[in-house]
Amino acid sequence: MADLPRPTVLVTGAGGRTGQIVYKKLKDKADQYAARGLVRTEESKEKIGNADDVFVGDIREAETILPAIQGIDYLIILTSAVPKMKPGFDPTKGGRPEFYFEDDAFPEQVDWIGQKNQIDAAKDAGVKQIVLVGSMGGTNPNHPLNNIGNGNILVWKRKAEQYLADSGVPYTIIRAGGLQDKEGGVRELLVGKDDELLNTETRTIARADVAEVCIQALQYEESKFKAFDLASKPEGTGEPTKDFKALFSQITTRF
Repeated sequence: MADLPRPTVLVTGAGGRTGQIVYKKLKDKADQYAARGLVRTEESKEKIGNADDVFVGDIREAETILPAIQGIDYLIILTSAVPKMKPGFDPTKGGRPEFYFEDDAFPEQVDWIGQKNQIDAAKDAGVKQIVLVGSMGGTNPNHPLNNIGNGNILVWKRKAEQYLADSGVPYTIIRAGGLQDKEGGVRELLVGKDDELLNTETRTIARADVAEVCIQALQYEESKFKAFDLASKPEGTGEPTKDFKALFSQITTRF
């Protein structure tokens, strides 16, 4: 049997905490996928192994990401604006730290313009599917996350999600719950819609499980043209999810 060429998958935000896991998982499945990563700085490139398949570009500057997107089959978007803590916070005095976004790195530029640039470039490149990782909470304009650094981060993320859903490209939008740095593959995953999971006790998810769902989404038609919230049961309750086709089949929402 002739070997089919491996599809090329680009993960953007590959230097981030979840992006790194997706990139590594793709590299570990080298028999199935040709992995690429996109990071913003040479420093991030070195942090994730400095391989030739890691490109450096700025999603806010559309032309800088074109070399990374040229010739790919799938795009997994894991870029996000990241707030910085204002200096001078003393945890011993109680209260909460204050956060800010650097100029030109507000959610509007990163989560809206930056994601739109990626979607446009991927559409032009003829990709087969775009997987976009967002966040639960977007149905509530008054969500506390929107107050961080006056960034309205969930508003801009949702705008990019809507743009992707309207793009005509097959898409999978994963709105993750609270992200945890825990082992993956040991919990029962839960899918939901319209932030209903936020009203339950199960509203967190391991980054490794989000990463796995991103890659599994590339394998099943049942994941396409769908948007869903993702969380998990606590470890030790329920059965760890192994059948991703069944998981995606539960989802009926397009946005």
